[in-house]
Amino acid sequence: MAIKDLFNNNKIDTTPQYQPGQNGKDGFFYEIKHKIHSRFVEEANLSALDGMGADEVKRQIGKIVDYFLSEERVLLNEEEKTSLIIEILDELTGLGPIEPFFKDPSISDILCNTYRNIYVERRGMLEKTNARFIDNAHLMNIIDRIISRVGRRIDESSPMVDARLADGSRVNAIIPPLALDGPVLSIRRFSVNPLMMDDLVNYKSLTPDIATLLAGSVKAKLNVMISGGTGSGKTTLLNILSGFIPGNERIVTIEDSAELQLQQEHVVRLETRPASIEGTGLVTQRDLVKNSLRMRPDRIIIGEVRGSEAFDMLQAMNTGHEGSLTTIHANSPRDSLTRLESMILMTGVNLPEQAMRFMISSALDMIVQVSRLTDGTRKITSISEVVGMEGDIITLQDIFVFEKKGIDPQGRVLGHFRATGIRPKFAEKLEVAGIDLAEDLFFAHKIYE
Repeated sequence: MAIKDLFNNNKIDTTPQYQPGQNGKDGFFYEIKHKIHSRFVEEANLSALDGMGADEVKRQIGKIVDYFLSEERVLLNEEEKTSLIIEILDELTGLGPIEPFFKDPSISDILCNTYRNIYVERRGMLEKTNARFIDNAHLMNIIDRIISRVGRRIDESSPMVDARLADGSRVNAIIPPLALDGPVLSIRRFSVNPLMMDDLVNYKSLTPDIATLLAGSVKAKLNVMISGGTGSGKTTLLNILSGFIPGNERIVTIEDSAELQLQQEHVVRLETRPASIEGTGLVTQRDLVKNSLRMRPDRIIIGEVRGSEAFDMLQAMNTGHEGSLTTIHANSPRDSLTRLESMILMTGVNLPEQAMRFMISSALDMIVQVSRLTDGTRKITSISEVVGMEGDIITLQDIFVFEKKGIDPQGRVLGHFRATGIRPKFAEKLEVAGIDLAEDLFFAHKIYE
């Protein structure tokens, strides 16, 4: 293909148009990139690249970049030129400066604080990158490109959006006037290959004995709630536990933004729908929970309980839908119970406090607390049994706890898992279900390194 074929109407503008500003090496590079990208959009016949393979597209774009650089009278070394070609490719076919982060499997979060600062979370730790957008308008173009792919819109009349990409990544964007300094984009990525229980054992997030207990609890149809903070691994653990549900059971999943990756065949996935610009069409998690009860589910999995759907979820757990799983934002098992109470109150149902707590205590069997520690590692910090009521108080008892002992010179958290010596009441339920547990599993002060 001739170079003239890569331009609209085969016309080449030979008028030098660019005089680089005196704003440093990085600014100079971004000015060049912005200028060449603009000329690509205005002058290049991009339809001529349709139908080409990725390598051929890269080669042809390399030709155009070489031509533009000569026209702009700019000299770049080979490394800079290669970097420029890759970034132009990302601008034309991908998500600009953040496209390389989507190709890095070690990155779980991409956080753009206006156009200047892009942070990523890698292996549990946040780090600032050297990438940046040209300006806020450039970031807005990328946000529009992401949001439009999922049939949503974002503008001053609707300045917030929460959406899910085709690969399962969760996207949140908020723009002025709500974001004071400029557009903010947050992307939570999910692994193409979901983690398994053995991976958590290898990462020392839990011990093999604890893994056996959790797997057995799911098989024995205990109602389990996973509690933890943002980024602590609640959804990851929920996804892993759901893998132990027998394949002959009908599973209904309910999520605000679909993140679960269940491997079973008989799965019905439901997702909420936000209201339209006119304020119509809203479908909440509570609506979906109510509807799911009419779908003959064996198990109901709620990605995260966060509102009035808590009341219907607890009712379902109490009326024959055993083995249900969910997650909740809370710093401790006790806090998670308090949050459930406040969510029930959101329904407007006038329940006495004791009746409300009795419903919670009879519905839940186990609360698993997960945490992200200061060194970025995620661990199960406690497994608690919901015993029942003592007066007006829901009784909890810890079965396993993670005890922190300090921090080593490399900044890693030191500690170990310990059995509290309490044999839970649900252990009998596991035995009846044919789950073999080690005789010394719950022995007092047993240390798991």
